[in-house]
Amino acid sequence: MHYLGIDVAKAKLDCSLLVDQEQDKYKFKTVENSPAGFAKLLDWIMARGLSVAELHIVMEATGIYHEQAAIALHDAGIKVSVANPAHVKGFAYGLGVRTKTDGVDSRVLARYGLLAKPPCWQPPSLESRILKGLLARREAIKQDLRREQNRLEKAESGKESTLIQQSITDSITFLMAQLKKIQSQIDDHIDQDPTLKNDRELLESIPAIGVQSSTQLLAVMHGHTFNSAEQLAAYLGVVPIERQSGSSLNGRAKLSKSGPSHLRATLYMAAVVAIQHNPHVKAVYERLLAKGKTKMSALGAAMRKLVHLCFGVLKTQQKYQPDYKNA
Repeated sequence: MHYLGIDVAKAKLDCSLLVDQEQDKYKFKTVENSPAGFAKLLDWIMARGLSVAELHIVMEATGIYHEQAAIALHDAGIKVSVANPAHVKGFAYGLGVRTKTDGVDSRVLARYGLLAKPPCWQPPSLESRILKGLLARREAIKQDLRREQNRLEKAESGKESTLIQQSITDSITFLMAQLKKIQSQIDDHIDQDPTLKNDRELLESIPAIGVQSSTQLLAVMHGHTFNSAEQLAAYLGVVPIERQSGSSLNGRAKLSKSGPSHLRATLYMAAVVAIQHNPHVKAVYERLLAKGKTKMSALGAAMRKLVHLCFGVLKTQQKYQPDYKNA
């Protein structure tokens, strides 16, 4: 197996092909991050006498910029892994690599593929990609709306002119209409897809999981492959990180807080409701409080339990059962 590391940027892909594993020698290629660039990269690979069956490509998850390349190379029949940047950074540190350039990063990724053997990536369905895009647009509109509402508050407090206040009010009215429209499009998109619709209903069968949280979780769980509830919890950043070593270090465990912060904020609000109305989450929360844990620590565990329940209903394809003892 040959390993090709790709450092992804908005405009280009820096590629390092590991040609000699013992001597740590590479061949380099830079192409555009575009369909034409992907075709050039495939031609370059073929010109080196390699077949797609003996190639494993490793790249980092870089927002939206890696997705086109990953999908195109996967569709060409190549094994593709999309690595967690934090894992690759730790790997590079372990190798003693301190320099950070595009070329060095691509070499590290190739080496990471050789030694770590990361799992192969599977592209999400077209429906889940559309849902992800709609949710991203909704979040952008919500942020713009909050900014305009803050501006209106300041304008009213500062006795700004009526013209300025009216302009901001008009903008708020427009954004609220756009938010309502995008939410309708999200609902229609889910309702038109039997799998998305079914899974949203399963998620919403869990007390404290409402429309907003179920939709966001749906996009994450359909856009990635999670083999266990712990993997999903780790992706969302709701697993505890211990800080303890010998007698000199004994820090309090904290949530890792990796992954999408806006979804973690949604989970936090859902957990606040769940500790009152969800029997499984409430039991976890009260048990930890009885052991002397802080409320924030117990609430973090409640968030994690809620994630486990979400994974469980989609895994089993059964609605939430409040009397299920091993949930």
